[in-house]
Amino acid sequence: MKYSSTRNTGDSNRLTLDEALLRGIAEDGGLFLPDVLPTFSLDEFSNSKSIRDTARTLLTPFFSGSSLAGMIDEIIAATFGFPIPVSKLDVDDADAWMLELYHGPTAAFKDVGAGFLAACLSRLNSAAESPLTILVATSGDTGGAVAAAFDGKPNIRVVVLFPDGRVSERQQKQLTCWGDNILSLAIKGSFDDCQSTVKAALAEPALRDNYRFSSANSINIGRLLPQSTYYAHASLMHFRATGRKPGFIIPVGNLGNSLACILARDMGLPIGDIVLASNANRLIPDYLRGADWIPRASIQTLASAMDVGNPSNMERLRHMHGDADDLNKIISAVTVSDAQIEQQIVQDQQQLGFATCPHTATATYAYHHLQPEQKKNDWILVATAHPAKFDSIVEPLIGEAVPVPEELNRILSRPSRFTVIEPGLDALSAALLENFPVDAR
Repeated sequence: MKYSSTRNTGDSNRLTLDEALLRGIAEDGGLFLPDVLPTFSLDEFSNSKSIRDTARTLLTPFFSGSSLAGMIDEIIAATFGFPIPVSKLDVDDADAWMLELYHGPTAAFKDVGAGFLAACLSRLNSAAESPLTILVATSGDTGGAVAAAFDGKPNIRVVVLFPDGRVSERQQKQLTCWGDNILSLAIKGSFDDCQSTVKAALAEPALRDNYRFSSANSINIGRLLPQSTYYAHASLMHFRATGRKPGFIIPVGNLGNSLACILARDMGLPIGDIVLASNANRLIPDYLRGADWIPRASIQTLASAMDVGNPSNMERLRHMHGDADDLNKIISAVTVSDAQIEQQIVQDQQQLGFATCPHTATATYAYHHLQPEQKKNDWILVATAHPAKFDSIVEPLIGEAVPVPEELNRILSRPSRFTVIEPGLDALSAALLENFPVDAR
């Protein structure tokens, strides 16, 4: 299996999985995709009883030619070490379920991809002479999951860039409470400033060589592959039980989680329609409705992890499936305002009997506003984070405290440390030199 850049600048960008994971982004600035996407028959999953079984079948072709191929069972065990249930929803007498992706160490779906990357990269870099430096831009949840997954890992350092003042208090705690191999940087700007700073660093040859950069954002192919697994497994279990292909409604930010679902469907899994639920950062819905793809400044919303004005994975999606006219045949998208998010959180508490986070509320809102003929289908709504991470938003709306998961409580009890810097390569370079001197590698 080889991986090539979305920008197709020649064979020099055809890499093994090991190389694609370590680099994160192609030298030409493109994103890696497999040269040929494997396709499966449902019979190949006949022995899949657990998500680990499904992961082994789904992911094995991607490890062809990788030094990690013999360790796939260890990597899967490290990635899927917590439950990922699908729960039936008692709503509108309809056929709706919720895929709960918030039972991991940092109570967000990013724990799956971060755990996979940590399991892979720690093994790939175990014998290297110098540390690998993971750069991660985060709008709220990715950085915490990556920091938790790599905390204390030998020969690996993580640099987390998050927008100063634009994440929740508990999200910030998760971004800033780790050990000496984690550097947390609060950027005076938006998530897009964080992401552009990371991309600039990955593209700067001298800096890249000094620090051996890789990325843990969904620009890294290692984030998408394990995330495809929970869509594959959820759809398989549903199809076996009902004989019907479920649709998925997915909160969308940088488009990685949604793309993982699209990849699973492309590989032959029994997935129906895919609806992307956007917040006020509506570039994707507008593009599908005919607007030009022109990146915008991100807007700060209640669903902060979705505050992305230039979703990176659209480059992959367009490379795979074409522009808006073609994409409209395979996905749809809706926009949910802050006011609608607030109303939906209240409604979810009343109708479902439990609170949803602001991101998950975009999915439940989108479900309630499906067209009547669409609602007749089976739908799995994707819950991307635990509402306890957004207590300052959720609790005043529902009028009661949200119980905090035990693992999240442990994180919240740790002290924080971070540095505030300006956006841009110069400020990042200075912070790296101060905290990780090149001659001290």
